[in-house]
Amino acid sequence: MSDLFDSAFSDDLDDDDAGVTVHGVRTGNGESRPRNPLAVRMRPRTLEEVVGQQHLLGPGSPLRVLAAADSSGPAGPASVMLWGPPGTGKTTLAHVIARGPGRKFVELSAITAGVKDVRRVMDQALIDRDLHGRTTILFLDEIHRFNKAQQDALLPGVENRWVVLIAATTENPSFSVVSPLLSRSILLTLKPLTDIDIHALIERAITDPRGLDNVVSLTDEALDHLVRLASGDARRALTTLEAAAGVALSQRHEGHAGGEEPAVVDLDIAERAIDAAAVRYDRAGDQHYDIISAFIKSIRGSDVDAALHYLARMLEAGEDTRFISRRIMISAAEDVGMADPTALQTAVAAAQAVALIGMPEARIILAEAVVHVATAPKSNAAYLGINAAIADVRAGRGTSVPLPLRDAHYAGASGLGHGKGYIYSHDEPHSIATQQYAPDDLVGTNYYNPTGNGAERDLTVRVERLRSIIRGKGPLPK
Repeated sequence: MSDLFDSAFSDDLDDDDAGVTVHGVRTGNGESRPRNPLAVRMRPRTLEEVVGQQHLLGPGSPLRVLAAADSSGPAGPASVMLWGPPGTGKTTLAHVIARGPGRKFVELSAITAGVKDVRRVMDQALIDRDLHGRTTILFLDEIHRFNKAQQDALLPGVENRWVVLIAATTENPSFSVVSPLLSRSILLTLKPLTDIDIHALIERAITDPRGLDNVVSLTDEALDHLVRLASGDARRALTTLEAAAGVALSQRHEGHAGGEEPAVVDLDIAERAIDAAAVRYDRAGDQHYDIISAFIKSIRGSDVDAALHYLARMLEAGEDTRFISRRIMISAAEDVGMADPTALQTAVAAAQAVALIGMPEARIILAEAVVHVATAPKSNAAYLGINAAIADVRAGRGTSVPLPLRDAHYAGASGLGHGKGYIYSHDEPHSIATQQYAPDDLVGTNYYNPTGNGAERDLTVRVERLRSIIRGKGPLPK
């Protein structure tokens, strides 16, 4: 089973990492041979080496307890759920915890492991505990991909502490992990690394013998570029640094410019090593909802620049343009409303055009719609009006339809008084009649209250005049 392995974490592993090779270029004094990726070589061995997440590493914290030398027995530590974006140290923390004495490290990937794999680990963990006194640290990556049956298979081992489960997920466990398993675990939320964290991580990787061992140096511009591209992801930062180092060392090798001086990674090399930052966006996870929420709130807040930023992030991540179009139409109706009735027309036209054209040109159409809706005057009066009307209907308000308004076209309707007394609006001045339209218990109720924004500024006066005539409070002024 390729996704399940034990790790003894012997010192030999660290010694073997001396003399680093980057992309096939020998950079140290050891033999030139295949090496682990830089992100693996630089994985912290103690909690003191962990960059970031200091809010989880204080004295007496669950992670400190887990990493303590003696964590076995019935009073041992509980299992842990590590929730955070990629590259924030979930796997690293699991490896650090597993380095404690008397521990066995087992890793499963939720992508490939099944119920049989889980049960096999549990059975072996019980044997190791009872016969060998070893605590099994089970690291389960991407637990949100496990279905209910697979997660339920973990419960006996977690409940009876045959294993200490360290589960990692990039999605909110409240939505993706079964309640019994979640209640038996400590939920720890990891934060994206700051630019300062990434800066320190890159500088350490350059000088550390396990890393690049000073065979390259970075200009300030290149360092800033790598930090910016990382976007808080340690793994991405080290992977990008390794790629840039490989380019710099290859250029020096091709130019026969040897010597003891480190190869220089400048901005040009950093940009060529990776010319675009990967967009952190999971169309099925939290980021999907967070980004679309920020998108709508930016439009509602009339921040056109922020709205275009979130639009770009969705487009670059491959979000369905039909989904984006629908959200723009909703915003045009809910947040702009009658303050600018043409905003909804633009949004609908954009949705139709996007469906006909598709990407990449659809980005232009969506941008036009976003600019219109974001910069338009805002009013949610129509939105609040229908909500208030629905609330009254659900509360049972609204008696029978007034007799003059009832259908009088079928036989016998006139005998019931249907239509009697109805005033045809077009026979009245300005085509407005003084007449009761609302049910008896809702007479005088105002659902629509125009704002003073945009086109509604004129509507405010008109609605007041209309209500005055309809409710018999006065003629329509000329």
